Parts: sequence; structure tokens; C-alpha cells
Amino acid sequence: MTTAPSSRLPFRADVVGSYLRPAYLHEARARFANGEISAEALTAAEDKAITELVAQQKNVGLQVITDGEFRRSWWHLDFMWALNGVEKADVSKGYVFEGEETRAETARLSGKISGDNHAFIEHFKFLLQFAEPGITPRLTVPSPAQFLAELQRPENKPATDAIYPSEQALLDDIAAAYRTFIAELYAAGCRNLQLDDCTWGMLVDPKFAGAGGADTPNSTASCGCGQHGSTPAVSGKVQTLAELYLSVNNAAIEGAPEDMVLTTHVCRGNYHSSWAASGGYQPVADVLFGRENVAAYYLEFDTERSGDFSPLAKVSGDKQVVLGLVSSKFGELEDKQAVIARIKEATQYLPLERLCLSTQCGFASTEEGNIITEAQQWAKIALIKEIADEVWA
Repeated sequence: MTTAPSSRLPFRADVVGSYLRPAYLHEARARFANGEISAEALTAAEDKAITELVAQQKNVGLQVITDGEFRRSWWHLDFMWALNGVEKADVSKGYVFEGEETRAETARLSGKISGDNHAFIEHFKFLLQFAEPGITPRLTVPSPAQFLAELQRPENKPATDAIYPSEQALLDDIAAAYRTFIAELYAAGCRNLQLDDCTWGMLVDPKFAGAGGADTPNSTASCGCGQHGSTPAVSGKVQTLAELYLSVNNAAIEGAPEDMVLTTHVCRGNYHSSWAASGGYQPVADVLFGRENVAAYYLEFDTERSGDFSPLAKVSGDKQVVLGLVSSKFGELEDKQAVIARIKEATQYLPLERLCLSTQCGFASTEEGNIITEAQQWAKIALIKEIADEVWA
């Protein structure tokens, strides 16, 4: 038996968005970086890879399709670089994960921020051609709070303060840039936008939030949050930062069309099968689950690092929660009955009809990808679909 297609996003069997890049796309990107092929040749390789990816997503029975973030190097920085007033910059140290360090790049201000004519609009238009009845194209972008946090990194703050001496002016321009982008994206045909946000995942970790000693060797660890090692992050003022992130996120999506489904994905870091933070959602649950104006939350719940399900009681209204119970970090397939049991456990706090299932994060938040094979990636998604068909039949 299979579940009847749901017209409401998110779907019972869902995905976070990013997929492993095929080998020929890695090769094309490397050759382009070395000046061996043209931008047009790289785009052709991306087009081919995305076309093949969409076919695979449809074949496995997903109701949502993404471009796998195949045109990006990072899940967040590429979007920021394409905003007006933002430039790509090198830094002395990459984001530090558990036993891993990323490339040392960031997004830094070069002028006032605006969001018109963003390159991702054309990226979405390419994906839109594959839409059909029962298949929804989705775009994923970093949240406004994620962008704010990147601009407030110690390496970037001098440039940010030079252009925006007033924090409120900075917040206003970030929100306005996102509203412009959302309006243009909607006009291009998008009806499902996901805001990826690891700022909350960092706030719940004592070593980042300031409880239990922030000056640890890992105090600069990051999934791109940008706050690690800065004064606000180590001060323990979790509530102050939570209110700040909430305000910029809500301001950015204010006035969005009613038929555009806006969701958010909360993560604790996902790079090359490594992670950056630990901690349950309780410290931010009232603010994030109770007051952020999104339709659904994609939440990491694949390990004990994410805490228990009790904070879900704070999810307000009729918002949905997508339980990230299947790991994208390792290839071993989860036990089906164990996942079903955890879904049942979550119904202590939210009714089954408000729950969905996905991986805890994407398979390749950066172009490096997680340490998992493509066959294992698709087996994970097939398992999610199988479980969803059984649980919500």
C-alpha cells in the first residue's frame, strides 16, 4: 500500500535538499576553477547532472524535487555571494567541525545589501521545467539569520560595521533584500522555499552559548553560523540572540504570498559526515517553535546530540514538523521498526497528521559531500518512502 499524494507541503516522505554530486560534475568544477573549460561548459555539466537527479527523485517516488544544490559549492555562501553588496573573501581558518576543517572562505560586505536580480532565480527556472502534477520544485537558501551571523563573524565584523554603523539598519536591509528575492522568486513560479538555519543549532550547544566554558578548543567550530568565537556567542545571552534571529527571519518573510509555503531546516552542522554542535531544542523552543512564522520545521533527530522530542510541544498553531530520523552522514541503513517507534514516540507531543519524515540534513551541504555512496543515498530515501507509506497509509 502507498500513501495517497498529499497536496500540503511538506510531504510525508521528504528531503532536506542537497545530494551527492556525480563524479563528472566534480571534474567539471575543478576544470573550470583551473581555467580549462568555459562557464558555458560548466553550466552544461550542471544542467545534465540536475536533469538526471530530478529523474532519480521522481523514480524513487518523491513528491518534491530540488536541483541538489549542484550549482553551489556551499549550502549558504553561494547565495550570500550573489546578493548585491556582498563579496567572496578568504579567511585564515575554515569552519571547524568534529575532526574536520572546511575550506577557509566567507561572505563579506562590500557595500549596501540588496536582493534584486539574484542568480538563484535563474537556477530555479531551470528546475521549474520538471514540475508536473503531484511534483513540487523546491528551492533551498540560507536563512536571514544565517546571513546576519556570517556578517558578524570576527573576521567580517569590521567591514559590516563600516557599512552599517547601526545594527537596525543592517537588519532592515537584510530583511528587505530577502523580501525582494522572495518576490522575484515567486514571480518566477516558486511555491516552496526552505530557509536553512544552523544558528539555532549552535545556540543550544553549551560550548557555543557560553554555559560550561566557551573558550574551548572547539569554540570556533561552525556549520556556517558565524557566531562562534565572537563576543555575543560566548556571553551566554542565548535569549538575546534568539530574539535577534527571530526578528530578522520574520521580517524577511513578512508579506510573502500566502500560497508560497515557507519552511525552515534547523541543523547542528553537516560537513563530510561530521558535525559541529550538540544539544536539545529546549533552550530555543519557545522562540523558534512558538514564534517563527514558517509553515514547518525540518528538524535533526538522528542521534542523541539532538535531545528528546519534548520541545515539540512548543510548536504553535498547525505548523508541521519533519522528523530527521534517518542519517545522511553514514551509509548504514537504519532499522525500519526503530524509526517507526521513534515516530510513535514523537506523537506524544504532536499528532501524527502534523508529522513527516526525512533525513536529518542533506547529503552534501558542501560540494565535498558526506562519506556515503550514491547507492546508499538512494537506499536511505527509499527507506523513508517505505516507512512513510506504512505509517501514514
